[in-house]
Amino acid sequence: MSKSRIEAFSDGVIAIIITIMVLEMKVPHGATFEALLPIIPVFLSYILSFVYLGIYWNNHHHLLHAAKSPTAAIMWANLHLLFWLSLIPFVTGWLGEHHDSALPMALYGFVLLCSAVAYFILQGFVISGHGEDSPLAKAVGSDWKGKSSVVCYAISIPMAFYSPAVSVAMYVLIAVLWLVPDRRMEAAFKRG
Repeated sequence: MSKSRIEAFSDGVIAIIITIMVLEMKVPHGATFEALLPIIPVFLSYILSFVYLGIYWNNHHHLLHAAKSPTAAIMWANLHLLFWLSLIPFVTGWLGEHHDSALPMALYGFVLLCSAVAYFILQGFVISGHGEDSPLAKAVGSDWKGKSSVVCYAISIPMAFYSPAVSVAMYVLIAVLWLVPDRRMEAAFKRG
């Protein structure tokens, strides 16, 4: 299987995930600003999840672009990542409807945690195909963003049962952290 086929499949799955997510937002029953108020939490959870999916799509693109050739391990790790990402519309909708409840907030964090771990596994398989001294391995480095994100998700899940607001603030903070561009991978491509 070619690398471009995996990228095209993954792009299609992520596009479908985003489409499903937006279709979950129901049209208000009125034509006033007051009719929009009940869907604000749903819309905010959609924005947060859209940003996360955009981050994964962007990083996934760079990672697969760097891969030499797909292996069975890379293909299965990619499917593992897509599985967790495909659950984002469900937890997004539930979180939007029950934004101040602990269990939807914790489950949202659990899906984000599993997505991050799945990406970390995929990244490991791609790097192993290049070697630990490769430009890709050097660009990823210690992956402080990835490791700190996993730790924050792990903390935010039980935190949801004490303060859902703190959990959602942590999810937003992690998303903002990932929105800051990391130029190491692009620089490694130019060097390598």
